[in-house]
Formats: sequence, C-alpha cells, structure tokens
Amino acid sequence: MLQIYNTLTRSKTPFEPLQAGKIGMYVCGVTVYDYCHIGHARVMVSFDVITRYLRWSGWEVNYVRNITDVDDKIMRRATENGETVEHLTQRMIAAMHEDEQALSVLRPDHEPRVTAHMDNIIAFITDLIDRGFAYRADNGDVYYRVEKFEGYGKLSGQQIEELRSGARVEVDVLKESPLDFVLWKAAKAGEISWPSPWGDGRPGWHIECSAMSRCCIGTTLDIHGGGPDLPFPHHENEIAQSEAANECTYANYWMHAGAVRVNQEKMSKSLNNFFTIRDVLKAYNPEVVRYFLTSAHYRSYIDYSESSLTEARSALERFYQALQGVELAAEPQGVNPAYQQRFCEAMDDDFNTPKALAVLFELVNELNSAKREKSALLPHLAGELKRLAGVLGLLQQSPDQFLKGEDKAGEISAVEIETLIDARKQARDDKDYAGADRIRQQLLDQGVVLKDSREGTTWYRETTS
Repeated sequence: MLQIYNTLTRSKTPFEPLQAGKIGMYVCGVTVYDYCHIGHARVMVSFDVITRYLRWSGWEVNYVRNITDVDDKIMRRATENGETVEHLTQRMIAAMHEDEQALSVLRPDHEPRVTAHMDNIIAFITDLIDRGFAYRADNGDVYYRVEKFEGYGKLSGQQIEELRSGARVEVDVLKESPLDFVLWKAAKAGEISWPSPWGDGRPGWHIECSAMSRCCIGTTLDIHGGGPDLPFPHHENEIAQSEAANECTYANYWMHAGAVRVNQEKMSKSLNNFFTIRDVLKAYNPEVVRYFLTSAHYRSYIDYSESSLTEARSALERFYQALQGVELAAEPQGVNPAYQQRFCEAMDDDFNTPKALAVLFELVNELNSAKREKSALLPHLAGELKRLAGVLGLLQQSPDQFLKGEDKAGEISAVEIETLIDARKQARDDKDYAGADRIRQQLLDQGVVLKDSREGTTWYRETTS
C-alpha cells in the first residue's frame, strides 16, 4: 500500500484517495521573473518522479502546477529590462519549458496562469467577503481576517499568539490586525491591473492557488505539493482561504520537497552560489543532473557540489556500461520478480528513490554477470533495467550517446578518438605493445577510457565536471 508523509500530520500514513483510482494533485509552480534555478529543478523533478510512478502503478492522475505570471517581482524586473510584463513572462515561461524538457520533466496536465484566471480569483475573494473572512481597506486593498479562521497555523506549527506580537509581520494601519494578509492589491499609477468590485488592481500571491486549484481540481485536493519554503506563510494562507470559502478540508495530503544547498550552504545570490538550471546544464549532461536530484529522498535536503555531480555521473556510467552492446528484450521475461517487487516497495514507502535505485544497482550486478556468462537472460535483464529506470525518468539515452557524449570545445573529438583507436589496433597487430599502451594512456589523459573485448574496443568519456 502506498504510504505518504503528510506535512500536516507530520507522519507517514496510508494513502486514501477521494475517488477510487484517481488522484488530484496541485503543486505550486514558478513565479516567472527570471530563469529557473536548481532549487526549482528539485521540485520539478521530485513531483515528476512522483507522477510518473503513480501513473505507472495504475493511478489516474490529474496533475496541476500553476504559473505565477503577475507579481511585484515580475513588474519590477520588467521595468528594469524596459519590456512589458507579458513579454518578460512569455520569455521566462518558454525558458522554463526548455529547462524541463532537457531534464525529461513531463508537462503537467494543466498549467494555469494567474492572468487567465482573474475572474475565478475575484469570485473567490467575493466568497470570502460574503462569509465575513475578508474586508476592503480604505486604500482599496482587500485583506483576509486571519484570527477569524480557527486552526490557523496547523500546517506550519505557527501560533497565533506568537504571530500577534508582530515580530514576524509588518504592521499596517490599514489592516484590522497585523496578521491579516492581502488578497487584492489596489493598483498604483502605471501598474498592470484588472477591474474588480473593489477597484482596479491585481491579486495577492496566496489567493491565486486557492482559486486555480478549485477551478482545475475541486474544493478538496488529494495532494498539495511544493517547495521547502512554502508551508508558511503561503500554504498556511491557502488553507485559511480555501477552508473558509469552501467549508471543507482543502487538501488531504501535503508534500514538500527538500531544499538544495550548495557546498553545505543555503543557495542565495548574495553568497554568489546561485545556479540557474541552464548554467548547470552547460557543464553537465541533463540526465546526470536528473539522477543527482533523484538520488536523495524528495523530502531531504540535497547538497549541490562538483563531487555530488561527479558521483551522479559515475552512477549513470555503471548503468549505461552494463547496457552497452546488449540488445534489450521488448517484453522482459524470466527476470526474478523480486526486483520489481522491491522497487515498488521502495516507491510505495513515500517515494523512496534511494532505495529504488539500490534495487536497480542489484539488477546491474546480475546483468554484468549475465554478460560474462553470455546468459540467455541477458536481453531480458537489460530490458527490465531500462523499464524500471524509466519509471524514474532515467536511462532515456542510448549507452553510446551517454558514454561518448557530444564533442565540446577544448575536448578531443569522437573522430579523433576513433582514429587513435584504429592506430592502437594497428600497433597491436604489429606487436608494438608499447606504442599501443602509449595511445591508451594518451586517450586516458584526455578523459577517454577504452574497454577491450572479443568484439572489439569501445570507449567512453571519463567522469568530469
């Protein structure tokens, strides 16, 4: 049975859907004012793996992930760049999709944008005002009455008494209480805005997800997910809004991906350790990055470093070297069913990808033994490895494509490598073994490893940054 760790209950419990065989999952997406960074990639890949496994297991998943395309940061960046908000957001959304495609992240079923759901957002705020949970301030802003909602803080563990002191909130004389948060911001001169019953303006950050999740899934979600920084205040405020307006539980399971640290430090621009996805992909194969992000449990923090990426590359090399030169069975048969059973047990245990990968490494060991023994089971073991790894979005390339890689500036080219391999073969045929060894070492010095077999010589590029 599938078990999920629920941030709300702080425990791992059996998953029970609202509707048999179906899952409605909403994940908070990106505010598109800049290129996506490696922290965004962690959330993208984590929930992609979760969605892939759920569907592979037979669940019908409605996966919704929003795009915030109007926001103070977006407006400031557009002004700095001298471009319109729409032009900026379209550029960044296109870039986000490019990054996702490179990382083999499948598109969600629905990708609602705030600007396309303004009517739903205004209707949601109207519901809250009608129920007495929201009010219009003198300046045209609309605020949520936090202290009217019983149970505020249940997700994050925040206490109303502690918050009321004002230590963590900005005091605003326009609010009835310093705890209240904005639902609708009155427009200032020159700002992008939409008409509403309270005057021209735009939505606050928290209300958009409550409105769009209700529109795309319903009043109660099976799963709500997001990044490590979202339980408070964003998700806490979503609960307050949604449960006040809909008079029912907002989400039955809350899932949060862990943070990305860089060399054991928090990633931030001020520390100059901030990496966009496209920066990382200039140095590393996208599948190496995906493996790195998958190799840790989705809830744990993960440390981004050169050594971590090198380890990820080495792990994938083991997989691809095992598959190299092997014809894969389209429908594997005769493989020990314990591999799939233990893989599923790991994934059913709150999507424990490290344990699932450990099962795949055991399969690699048997595959390598079958290679040495020329076992008839070889193509079936290879097919099973490819099949199970595919559930995680891994082993999507051919072995040669991954191991040989693309020619890069400053590196020896594939043509040059093959020429040297031919020269080495000629040297060996001429019994010039010292010359053959010099060529092997010459290639090794340039990061190229040769593997000799009865079928000939194959090669791959050694792990580098």
